[in-house]
Amino acid sequence: MQLFASRCKSERKTIGLVPTMGYLHSGHMSLVKNSKNISDYTVVSIFVNPTQFAPNEDYNQYPRDIERDVKLLFEQGVDAVFIPDPETIYPKNYQTYVEVENISKILEGKTRPIHFRGVATIVSILFNCVKPDYAFFGQKDAQQCAVIKQMVNDLKLDVEIKICPLIRENDGLALSSRNIFLSEQERKDALVLNKSLQTGKEFIGKGERKASIILKEMEKLIASISSSQLDYVQIVDVESYSVQEELKDGTEYYLLVACKIGKTRLIDNIIVKA
Repeated sequence: MQLFASRCKSERKTIGLVPTMGYLHSGHMSLVKNSKNISDYTVVSIFVNPTQFAPNEDYNQYPRDIERDVKLLFEQGVDAVFIPDPETIYPKNYQTYVEVENISKILEGKTRPIHFRGVATIVSILFNCVKPDYAFFGQKDAQQCAVIKQMVNDLKLDVEIKICPLIRENDGLALSSRNIFLSEQERKDALVLNKSLQTGKEFIGKGERKASIILKEMEKLIASISSSQLDYVQIVDVESYSVQEELKDGTEYYLLVACKIGKTRLIDNIIVKA
């Protein structure tokens, strides 16, 4: 991979990287499309990263279909697919991790304490392997995007992070590889995540600026679905990713929700301007 990247660089060509954990859907393909629009070469990595999963999480159950993924990617015209083995990325006696303070400790980081250390570590390794000029991430993983942007800024990495819009099913459910774990009824129940975000947006649109009031209405809607187990709803500033109590006119915010539907944990968000 590094030799391929070096050859691209010697030709003065740009590289776009789309890091994925595989089991690709149209959300991933939108990232590929964005990369192809501005990069000379597009590389997609497929790696289910063990260091971002806690022992009680679904690393072994995470859906995988490498053959299908590779076929899809070459149909989309990507230039290379990078599929390293876990033993190559984390050889015996591996000891080095990247930790982004503060921003990794709240929300997703509070629920999944080791998650963002694993994310920052694997993304920095992928950047060193692929040497991208651009790296493309989806807005659905908003906190992950914030962590990676912070890491790139802090470590002065020579890569531009591109955050691409969240892609939804026709009924509004955010695309996720984990959606396959939902039963037919749970699939319908899962629509409450987006509905709660739209409720929050409506309240902000009507002039409500107290986060506690907005979040209470969102929580109430989610609680009306019996299969739901709410983890959190929250409002954060888009730029700083800091939790907000009072919204300011003209500022952009993420409305965030994380919730289990049955046994499947889902996340969703929208950007709203107060």
